[in-house]
Amino acid sequence: MGISSEAFLPQLSPIQIGETTRLLGEVDEFKGHWRRVRELNADRLEELRRVTTIESAGSSTRIEGAELSDAEVAQVLQGLSIDSFRARDEAEVKGYANFLTMVYEGFNAITLTENHIKQLHSVLLGHTEKDERHRGKYKTIDNHVEATHADGRKEILFHTESPFGTPLRMSELVAATNDAFASAEIHPLVIIARFIVDFLAVHPFQDGNGRLSRGLTTLLMLQNGYEYVPYSSLERVVEENKTRYYVALRTSQLAMREQPAAFGDWLVFFLQALRTQKRALEAKVDVERSMLQLSDAQQKVLDAVALKGRMTAPQLVTMLEIPGRTVRYHLDSLARQGLIEAHGERRGRFYTRSASGALPTPLADPGTNGIIAEIYQRGKRIRKGELIKLVKKHGYDPRVVGLLHGRRIAHLRRDSKTGESVLTSRGEEVAREHLFAMRLAERP
Repeated sequence: MGISSEAFLPQLSPIQIGETTRLLGEVDEFKGHWRRVRELNADRLEELRRVTTIESAGSSTRIEGAELSDAEVAQVLQGLSIDSFRARDEAEVKGYANFLTMVYEGFNAITLTENHIKQLHSVLLGHTEKDERHRGKYKTIDNHVEATHADGRKEILFHTESPFGTPLRMSELVAATNDAFASAEIHPLVIIARFIVDFLAVHPFQDGNGRLSRGLTTLLMLQNGYEYVPYSSLERVVEENKTRYYVALRTSQLAMREQPAAFGDWLVFFLQALRTQKRALEAKVDVERSMLQLSDAQQKVLDAVALKGRMTAPQLVTMLEIPGRTVRYHLDSLARQGLIEAHGERRGRFYTRSASGALPTPLADPGTNGIIAEIYQRGKRIRKGELIKLVKKHGYDPRVVGLLHGRRIAHLRRDSKTGESVLTSRGEEVAREHLFAMRLAERP
């Protein structure tokens, strides 16, 4: 019967309506202001795009089970091999990076057609020999979404479209999506969200559907005027919020079986992710603007700190052959601008690049919901040493501890009597939401 135009107009609760309106406004405001970064030179924009490609290729493949770090991804994209045991991970990274490059450079020529989707799938899997037989071809075997339990038992979480029904479903989806864009009656981000959630419900290819959906999101956003997308990784936001990502997808896909317009949960998650993506880019642009104001000497100091990871003032004096007083002046200036951070007392002080833009920045939080939830389960308070260990266990830089107590996030506060960190009311709310999402994700 095809997909009606009403299916692209989401059914939302009053709360979701308000949230969706705010999010669309914030993302579109940034879209309109993006021209301001033209003050950044082409080399700096190219560097931002290069870093984003590395982050996106790493995150998108890790979501699907790959294990390469961003540093290893950078090596792979430079043509270096990591090791033979992770050859498939390397191939997937190369394929995704090639995919993004093609989309960045030719998005205006890639219309949304089944043929182009199949061609992009071929590019995505172009480096994996195992996938050669089904590159660019719709699936011939069922590929339901499964969860593997600790005992090895597998459980089907979501039944996708059958191989027999896939061609018709994809034909209808592509046609309906293009009609929705052409009508201009529904916001393009809502149309993109509806296309992606249905695309993943169909799961048209034997493998690579998740990666392809994230790449297609970038393509469709570029085609609809969101030109900033190549400079901030949406895939990184999804990786850092993987549980919420899967819960939102699954909840909406199940609801859409009864009512095709019931994709409100996914829409809100998608727009929150876009907000986080643009906020991360805003922070990067602020840093870039600051760097434009640097003197040659300050740029040399900053580059030296970035190159070595950590430097002391005496080391910089020796390396750059600049007087000690001048080096200290520039270090203080760079620290005030937030481009570097000082550690330790005066005599043993050393400097590192600022964590701004480098720490995970997921949805409306610092991406630490799992940490907050664990503190909640421990009794809502935790000692400083235990908190640092917990942060490290979750894969975060210890400097996140400071962010959690900051005014912008305020999930924790210090107990002046005991010195412990205690959850704020916002922290408790975040913890409960995260634990509920985890239970929902585990429910058959």
